[in-house]
Amino acid sequence: MIAPATRSKKTGFPPGSLVHIGKKKTQITTIKVIEYNEEAFEEREAKTVEECFGKKAKTVKWINIDGIHDIGVIEKIGKHFDMHPLMLEDILNTEQRPKIEYYDGHIFIVLKTLEYYDIYGELKVEQISLIVGPDFVITFMERESTIFDSVKARLRSGKGRIRKHGSDYLAYTLLDAIVDNYFVILEKLGDKIEDLEENLIKNPTAKTLNKIQGLKKDMIFLRRSLWPLREVIKAFEREEVPLIKKATKIYLKDVYDHTIQVIDTVETYRDLVSGMLDIYLSSISNRMNEVMKTLTIISTIFIPLTFLAGIYGMNFRYMPELEWKNGYLLFWIIILVVLVIMVKYFKRQKWI
Repeated sequence: MIAPATRSKKTGFPPGSLVHIGKKKTQITTIKVIEYNEEAFEEREAKTVEECFGKKAKTVKWINIDGIHDIGVIEKIGKHFDMHPLMLEDILNTEQRPKIEYYDGHIFIVLKTLEYYDIYGELKVEQISLIVGPDFVITFMERESTIFDSVKARLRSGKGRIRKHGSDYLAYTLLDAIVDNYFVILEKLGDKIEDLEENLIKNPTAKTLNKIQGLKKDMIFLRRSLWPLREVIKAFEREEVPLIKKATKIYLKDVYDHTIQVIDTVETYRDLVSGMLDIYLSSISNRMNEVMKTLTIISTIFIPLTFLAGIYGMNFRYMPELEWKNGYLLFWIIILVVLVIMVKYFKRQKWI
């Protein structure tokens, strides 16, 4: 959700105005370029924006920009590739909802991905924007990430189909990498849920409740990211767009199936976490009941003992038992007998 102060940055600006909305997550904007075909591969880092513009014949170019806060860089890239101003506006707005839009000669996709960045294992939301052209793909990321490392490795090695196909297939592999990353996140969340379940059974504390609430928050993040992602991939697969070949659409169906699988897993985890909250509350209630039960039993045992002690603690002048030689010893014998009888009765009733 965009904070009001962040929204106010765009107040009064016409549509298509370039204003960066969101946190600045890296100090330097880096541009990396990969060009390839079936026979050749070249990878380099562009020191200036202009260095990424040149292109060899019969190659596919992938331009990756890490850090989208530099409006000048985004504007130059948009101008060179003839991007619509609304596309550039959405790229700079990191609070965009995942979507897919079609422009003349371009497909514009906005997606969300989740990654663990800090030592505390907190889940962070990142926005990735993709521009797919006839022979190029441009990715805009908030900061440097390892999410596409597997795609880069496949391009370098030349193994598989990726270097035999065009920009549409590259876009598919990038989408596939984003969906696969959700499986990695789910695996980590699954481990956290297992550890929390064990802790919940053995020794639930207030810290356990905080962890459950943290997991519920993670589930909300996942659902908000995945449901629009499903619609984006479905639209990408179904739309009749010249940039997307029929052969690529077959692979997009596979990505869509993976997305559904991830969503199903998230729903399962969500139910588990909700169940864990119920278990926690029941466990705390049971512990409180056990404490109350123990205190009640102790109080009940002492009722007849207090009654006997109260009788012989009264200030009557004539009490025959007080004159008995073994009266004091007899009093304690009666107390112990009553105590034993009550304890045995409670055990027979399975109250203790």
